[in-house]
Amino acid sequence: MAIDAAFWDISALVPLCVFQEASVAAQREHRKYASKTLWWGTQVEVRSSFARLLRNGDIDQADFEIAVKKWLTISERAHELPPSPRVIGIASDLPDKYGVRALDAFQLAAALVWCKEKPRNRPFVCADRRLGEAASDAGFDVVSL
Repeated sequence: MAIDAAFWDISALVPLCVFQEASVAAQREHRKYASKTLWWGTQVEVRSSFARLLRNGDIDQADFEIAVKKWLTISERAHELPPSPRVIGIASDLPDKYGVRALDAFQLAAALVWCKEKPRNRPFVCADRRLGEAASDAGFDVVSL
Protein backbone atom coordinates (compact mmCIF):
# COMPACT_ATOMS: atom_id res chain seq x y z
CA MET A 1 0.00 0.00 0.00
CA ALA A 2 1.51 3.33 -1.09
CA ILE A 3 1.46 6.25 1.29
CA ASP A 4 0.31 9.40 -0.48
CA ALA A 5 -0.15 11.60 2.60
CA ALA A 6 2.62 13.48 4.36
CA PHE A 7 3.03 16.20 6.95
CA TRP A 8 4.74 19.23 5.42
CA ASP A 9 6.89 21.71 7.34
CA ILE A 10 7.16 25.31 6.17
CA SER A 11 10.79 24.72 5.20
CA ALA A 12 9.54 22.35 2.49
CA LEU A 13 6.55 24.47 1.45
CA VAL A 14 8.32 27.76 0.71
CA PRO A 15 10.55 26.14 -1.96
CA LEU A 16 7.38 25.02 -3.76
CA CYS A 17 6.45 28.68 -4.19
CA VAL A 18 9.79 30.48 -4.49
CA PHE A 19 12.77 29.05 -6.34
CA GLN A 20 15.41 28.01 -3.81
CA GLU A 21 18.07 25.33 -3.47
CA ALA A 22 15.48 22.81 -2.24
CA SER A 23 12.89 23.59 -4.94
CA VAL A 24 13.62 20.66 -7.26
CA ALA A 25 13.45 18.16 -4.39
CA ALA A 26 10.33 19.87 -3.01
CA GLN A 27 8.59 19.58 -6.39
CA ARG A 28 9.47 15.88 -6.57
CA GLU A 29 7.92 15.27 -3.12
CA HIS A 30 4.95 17.49 -4.00
CA ARG A 31 4.12 15.10 -6.85
CA LYS A 32 4.77 12.04 -4.67
CA TYR A 33 2.56 13.04 -1.72
CA ALA A 34 -0.79 14.09 -3.12
CA SER A 35 -2.24 14.79 0.32
CA LYS A 36 -0.52 17.44 2.43
CA THR A 37 -1.17 18.01 6.11
CA LEU A 38 -0.15 21.32 7.67
CA TRP A 39 -0.13 22.94 11.09
CA TRP A 40 -2.71 25.71 11.38
CA GLY A 41 0.03 28.33 11.89
CA THR A 42 1.64 27.44 8.57
CA GLN A 43 -0.47 30.08 6.80
CA VAL A 44 1.21 32.85 8.78
CA GLU A 45 4.67 31.29 8.67
CA VAL A 46 4.64 30.95 4.88
CA ARG A 47 3.47 34.51 4.30
CA SER A 48 6.05 35.75 6.80
CA SER A 49 8.76 33.92 4.85
CA PHE A 50 7.64 35.48 1.57
CA ALA A 51 7.61 38.94 3.16
CA ARG A 52 11.12 38.40 4.57
CA LEU A 53 12.41 37.26 1.16
CA LEU A 54 10.90 40.40 -0.40
CA ARG A 55 12.34 42.71 2.29
CA ASN A 56 15.78 41.13 1.93
CA GLY A 57 15.74 41.56 -1.84
CA ASP A 58 15.81 37.80 -2.51
CA ILE A 59 12.62 38.13 -4.56
CA ASP A 60 10.94 41.11 -6.21
CA GLN A 61 7.29 42.17 -6.00
CA ALA A 62 6.30 40.08 -9.04
CA ASP A 63 7.94 36.97 -7.52
CA PHE A 64 6.18 37.70 -4.24
CA GLU A 65 2.78 37.84 -5.95
CA ILE A 66 3.49 34.61 -7.86
CA ALA A 67 4.57 32.91 -4.61
CA VAL A 68 1.36 33.98 -2.87
CA LYS A 69 -0.76 32.59 -5.72
CA LYS A 70 1.13 29.29 -5.68
CA TRP A 71 0.75 29.10 -1.92
CA LEU A 72 -3.00 29.73 -2.08
CA THR A 73 -3.37 26.87 -4.56
CA ILE A 74 -1.38 24.52 -2.31
CA SER A 75 -3.09 25.56 0.91
CA GLU A 76 -6.60 25.25 -0.55
CA ARG A 77 -5.94 21.55 -1.22
CA ALA A 78 -4.12 20.81 2.04
CA HIS A 79 -5.54 19.45 5.26
CA GLU A 80 -4.95 21.94 8.06
CA LEU A 81 -4.81 20.70 11.65
CA PRO A 82 -6.64 23.14 13.92
CA PRO A 83 -5.23 24.32 17.25
CA SER A 84 -6.18 22.02 20.08
CA PRO A 85 -5.33 21.38 23.71
CA ARG A 86 -3.60 18.14 22.62
CA VAL A 87 -1.29 19.97 20.20
CA ILE A 88 -0.42 22.50 22.91
CA GLY A 89 0.15 19.74 25.46
CA ILE A 90 2.50 17.81 23.18
CA ALA A 91 4.26 20.96 21.94
CA SER A 92 5.00 22.08 25.50
CA ASP A 93 7.27 19.08 26.07
CA LEU A 94 9.13 19.11 22.76
CA PRO A 95 11.64 21.94 23.33
CA ASP A 96 13.05 20.03 26.32
CA LYS A 97 12.80 16.64 24.67
CA TYR A 98 14.20 17.46 21.21
CA GLY A 99 15.76 20.91 21.50
CA VAL A 100 13.36 22.55 19.05
CA ARG A 101 12.13 26.12 19.09
CA ALA A 102 8.51 27.07 19.80
CA LEU A 103 7.14 27.14 16.23
CA ASP A 104 8.95 23.91 15.37
CA ALA A 105 7.47 22.34 18.51
CA PHE A 106 4.00 23.25 17.23
CA GLN A 107 4.82 21.79 13.80
CA LEU A 108 6.04 18.53 15.31
CA ALA A 109 3.18 18.34 17.80
CA ALA A 110 0.63 18.84 15.03
CA ALA A 111 2.32 16.09 13.02
CA LEU A 112 2.08 13.77 16.03
CA VAL A 113 -1.61 14.56 16.45
CA TRP A 114 -2.12 13.96 12.71
CA CYS A 115 -0.80 10.40 13.03
CA LYS A 116 -2.44 9.78 16.42
CA GLU A 117 1.05 9.74 17.98
CA LYS A 118 2.07 6.71 15.89
CA PRO A 119 4.65 8.25 13.53
CA ARG A 120 6.16 5.00 12.24
CA ASN A 121 6.05 4.93 8.42
CA ARG A 122 4.56 8.45 8.30
CA PRO A 123 6.40 10.92 6.04
CA PHE A 124 7.46 14.28 7.44
CA VAL A 125 8.68 16.52 4.60
CA CYS A 126 11.23 19.03 5.80
CA ALA A 127 14.25 21.09 4.73
CA ASP A 128 15.16 22.18 8.26
CA ARG A 129 17.97 20.05 9.71
CA ARG A 130 17.13 20.54 13.39
CA LEU A 131 13.42 19.93 12.97
CA GLY A 132 14.12 16.97 10.70
CA GLU A 133 16.33 15.39 13.34
CA ALA A 134 13.65 15.94 15.99
CA ALA A 135 10.97 14.43 13.73
CA SER A 136 13.22 11.45 13.05
CA ASP A 137 13.87 11.02 16.77
CA ALA A 138 10.10 11.12 17.33
CA GLY A 139 9.75 8.23 14.88
CA PHE A 140 8.73 9.86 11.58
CA ASP A 141 10.14 8.88 8.20
CA VAL A 142 11.75 12.22 7.45
CA VAL A 143 11.94 13.27 3.82
CA SER A 144 14.83 15.72 3.83
CA LEU A 145 15.06 18.21 1.00
